[in-house]
Amino acid sequence: MNREKEIVKTSIIGILTNILLVGFKAFIGILAMSISIIMDAVNNLTDALSSLITIIGTKLANKKPNKAHPYGYGRIEYLTSTLIAFIILFAGATAIYESIVSLVENKTPSYDNWAIIIVSVAIVVKILLGLFFRYKAKKVSSDALKSSGTDALFDSILSLATLIAIIVSMTAHVYIEGYLGIIIGLFILKSGFEALKESLAQIIGSRLETEKANAIKNLILDNHKEVLGVYDLIVNNYGPDKSIGSAHIEVNDSITAKEIQLLEREIQTEVYINFSIIMTVGIYASNDSTEISKKIKDYLLEILKKYPHIIQMHGFYVDEVKKLVLFDIIFDFDEENQSGVISEINTTLKEKFSEFTFNIIIDTDFSD
Repeated sequence: MNREKEIVKTSIIGILTNILLVGFKAFIGILAMSISIIMDAVNNLTDALSSLITIIGTKLANKKPNKAHPYGYGRIEYLTSTLIAFIILFAGATAIYESIVSLVENKTPSYDNWAIIIVSVAIVVKILLGLFFRYKAKKVSSDALKSSGTDALFDSILSLATLIAIIVSMTAHVYIEGYLGIIIGLFILKSGFEALKESLAQIIGSRLETEKANAIKNLILDNHKEVLGVYDLIVNNYGPDKSIGSAHIEVNDSITAKEIQLLEREIQTEVYINFSIIMTVGIYASNDSTEISKKIKDYLLEILKKYPHIIQMHGFYVDEVKKLVLFDIIFDFDEENQSGVISEINTTLKEKFSEFTFNIIIDTDFSD
């Protein structure tokens, strides 16, 4: 709730600030017949719209989970960021179009000192607003606020270009605002595409950062000496402040069910406190200390060296009574014939240990 209030309050400040800038710039732009100042005003209007969209998106994203959507509505914020990215792209494309029109029609604006004052103030205001948005975005982890902050900072550059054009026009009587508008428009388009790429990556689902994956694994290993390894770490994001994940831990097969349950609960609590991730913990039992299990494992490791696209083997277990060997294999994404490789490994193992059945599971390389 505090996060929602921060985002809404920040967005309202953005709306009010941009509406004031729209009024001043539109007034000066019409008087001066300056396409760059008028487009600057229109750009501020789209910024106000972006802030309004952020408020609506935040409100919708904070709806309580229900039977139809048990994970909640947090991902709506990523849709909001995507929509704002399109607004940024529209602003950039419009700036380029109107600049080209002004060059073709050879429009000659007429400036005065008030134009310089208004545009100068707008530059300072947009820089402060952009930095304010970026600060709040980092504080509350909001991609929508981050996109709005980026847009505001680019607006200040656009206003700076307008100011330069005004000064050059008034002093040298050379009209360059059309050319500057095209250049700035291209930079705005670049910013929009970057914001769009980032928001779409969140919607599609991206790989867990290596630093965070290692931090989660190290937390579990450092706090629990009975854990021999952490594997199959998966984290799914259902909004900026809600993640659900799972991991397998490897423990000695002599550990009791009671000890496993206590261990799982401790790990779940630690991961949630430190990373705000609701974690499900699975178990791999380790029993590679017997003569036959050690022999099979050593032979398996030698076989795996022949396959460069295999990046990990884990979950190794030998049931000597049922003559069953279990283990998982992870390939990198460059291996195109995973099933064929597994078949080869199975055949090679079977030739050496014909009395055993080998159950090989292919895992996906979800995280480092």
